[in-house]
Amino acid sequence: MIDPGPLPPDCVPMPFTVLDLFSGGGGMSYGFHAHPAFKVVGAVDAERGKPSSRPGSLGCNRTYAANIGLQPVARDLSTVTPADIRNIAGAALGDRSLDVLSACPPCTGFSRANPKNHLEDDARNSLVARTAHWIHALQPTVVVMENARELLSGRFAHHHNTLVDAISSDYTIHSAVHTLTRFGLPQKRERALVVAVRKPHPLRTLDDLWAGWRVRSEATTVRHAIAQLPPLAAGEAHDTDRWHVSPAMREGTLARLHATPHSGGSWRDLIHLPHLLTPAMQRSVAAGRLGSHPDVYGRMWWDRPAATIKRECGHVGNGRYAHPEQDRLCTVRELGLLNGFPSHYRWGGGSLSNMYRHIGDAVPPLISHQLAWVAHWVLTGIRPRLPDCILPGTSLQPADLLPEG
Repeated sequence: MIDPGPLPPDCVPMPFTVLDLFSGGGGMSYGFHAHPAFKVVGAVDAERGKPSSRPGSLGCNRTYAANIGLQPVARDLSTVTPADIRNIAGAALGDRSLDVLSACPPCTGFSRANPKNHLEDDARNSLVARTAHWIHALQPTVVVMENARELLSGRFAHHHNTLVDAISSDYTIHSAVHTLTRFGLPQKRERALVVAVRKPHPLRTLDDLWAGWRVRSEATTVRHAIAQLPPLAAGEAHDTDRWHVSPAMREGTLARLHATPHSGGSWRDLIHLPHLLTPAMQRSVAAGRLGSHPDVYGRMWWDRPAATIKRECGHVGNGRYAHPEQDRLCTVRELGLLNGFPSHYRWGGGSLSNMYRHIGDAVPPLISHQLAWVAHWVLTGIRPRLPDCILPGTSLQPADLLPEG
């Protein structure tokens, strides 16, 4: 067969365009960036960890730029008008239309991890309904949104319902809570995913992508994701991977962890060693509340998925984030792999604590790459093969996929 050579420039397909609002450390964008048919043309994030922090303090735009090759616009989206969004998008798009809008407002105000969220409606929750204004302004073909499961099932689910009501005349919408282990993530992470598709394009979802397939249970374990990484002590960084690093520990914390059984041990295993218990642990023991916060100062299990990796995952006292065997917090690289980032991802942000926050806040790229293939299916009508939808460099491999039945 004669090689016809490269296509003329006017025959080369233009990449589909993506704009990412609340872009963070790039978790959603990277999944599309790694897909050859998409080009991320713009991103916006105020880099604020919480309302009381100063703009830029989170430093996530540095992580984003290091991996996507695009500098996000540093703007507070709670004050951005539809006209502002059109101007931002226009500068990025030129005369192109927008194919995909990612809008993932902060989940902190919905998450059940914060007890206040059972009583108070966090002001940031209104950003979900506010997304409707940006959708009307930009007219994307596909919209994707990820948030805590309480976006759909919590007390303040009316924000989601307001969004749906505002766009349902123009978009077909699918909203569901998923345990992301189902899609190959080595972590027990329950998240709400919203996919909206402009009519008359057909709606497609991750469930459609995975129809007829399942993942090997061994492929979603901590062992499968991180056991190959070199051992380290607390406070050390690996010679050739500076993100394979965890913080130094105080003597008391290190002693407590040293006494914690490997692969799944927790503070409750230390009640016979009262000198190692924190005052809060001692109060729980005295009150007989041994089920209180069972994951704090806990080790991960080798042969289970990781516990949910939250934004404050940078301390063993905040959850089950200790290594299954080594006496330290899991490294930035390890928690990145467990949250679906590829092994070559680079982290910025000015501090180790911020790097951990970028991981815990993120949409797992292992999942967003699958969403990119779903969007491609919507935009082209071509159904992808699931083995082709696996993000290279992550813990999930095509060989980990099995036919159902």
